[in-house]
Amino acid sequence: MPSQQRARRSAGLLLFRRSGEAGFEVLIGHMGGPFWARRESAAWSIPKGEYGPGEEPAAAARREFAEEFGHPVPDGGWVALGDARQSGGKTVTVWALEADLDAASAAPGTFTMEWPRGSGVLREFPEVDRFAWCTPREAAERLVTGQRVFLDRLREHLADGRRTPAREGS
Repeated sequence: MPSQQRARRSAGLLLFRRSGEAGFEVLIGHMGGPFWARRESAAWSIPKGEYGPGEEPAAAARREFAEEFGHPVPDGGWVALGDARQSGGKTVTVWALEADLDAASAAPGTFTMEWPRGSGVLREFPEVDRFAWCTPREAAERLVTGQRVFLDRLREHLADGRRTPAREGS
């Protein structure tokens, strides 16, 4: 397969907390950088990132959460929410984790890109410019389309009354 591209894969963690009428809220992040600056709808994401063939998806999810949120992953059992193929062809694997963090305490990592394009000027932007706890309905409006399926899967898991597993990545 010399000319074929490697399949792009990402892994992430969807934190949730039980609350109010909606039953639960999820922690999602608004994507950083100039492309997303003026958008709200479909401009938010589950903390996640790409990984290569030498890294386990759960390890990538842990790494990416720490990079994007700026704090380590809280302790607790992970709930496998499965995979979803995004419109761009990337496959995303997500776990849910019940935890309650202060969204305002996030200290996201940064990336550098040329901006404006063609200017030769390199600028630094946060990977995620803000985090927020959202009801499933709010999150469905804000999340990029291909990640909304994970809200449904978490809702099903919680409706079934299943408890969070005791170990990571199970």
